[in-house]
Amino acid sequence: AGKVLVVAGFQGVDADGHTTTLGRGGSDTTGVALAAALKADECQIYTDVDGVYTTDPRVAPKAKKLDRITFEEMLEMASLGSKVLQIRAVEFAGKYQVPLRVLSSFDNDDDGAFDDNFKNNVGTLITTESENTMEQPIISGIAFNRDEAKLTIRGVPDQPGVASRILSPIGDANIEIDMIVQNIAADGTTDFTFTVNRTDFKKALTLLEQISKDIGARQVVSDDSIVKVSIVGVGMRSHAGVASKMFSTLANEGINIQMIST
Repeated sequence: AGKVLVVAGFQGVDADGHTTTLGRGGSDTTGVALAAALKADECQIYTDVDGVYTTDPRVAPKAKKLDRITFEEMLEMASLGSKVLQIRAVEFAGKYQVPLRVLSSFDNDDDGAFDDNFKNNVGTLITTESENTMEQPIISGIAFNRDEAKLTIRGVPDQPGVASRILSPIGDANIEIDMIVQNIAADGTTDFTFTVNRTDFKKALTLLEQISKDIGARQVVSDDSIVKVSIVGVGMRSHAGVASKMFSTLANEGINIQMIST
């Protein structure tokens, strides 16, 4: 009808008529929800980057922009530290099979008028896994999170229910746990290690020291200066040797690995 509908996705109104906000990324999720309801061909998210890159180009200048990526890969990257799209928007797009395209809102001339290149801005398409995967790269991206802290409780009695006794008080304190690794020693005890966000480190450490006393563990050790690096790609399903390549690359740079999770 020649009209453009504008929806303020970031905002909402509660039952009392007060304006509230959905939080950062709320407009992304609203856009995807509208596209799903309207059965749109695709949902386009205009943002401050021109697409999804293999990693943060501010950290790795050799990072390349991806033409397309699967919902699964984008969901992994978003959950592991990539900040291009709000994770809920990607979940919604994947669930309702809405092709999602990330485009730049800044492709314009100095005078503020959009040029012809803007029309050709293809960005990055986030969609279902392509049937033709012959040319698909094994690794789609590398995500990282600098805000991790590691906590280890050593000499834990190796018996049923001990993991719950360690983690339940942490969860009750609304502290989100990321990676978990457990090693069993020959003397019938176990070392239990997990990571949390650095902002929760001191709170989690205090709790863990009390838990250690309650269950008769040997000691608690911690490290609040670690980083998590993650490689993402559906191509890894059918290719061997990806993990060893990653580990040898880190070793060649003198970088020690403290925890491994798959």
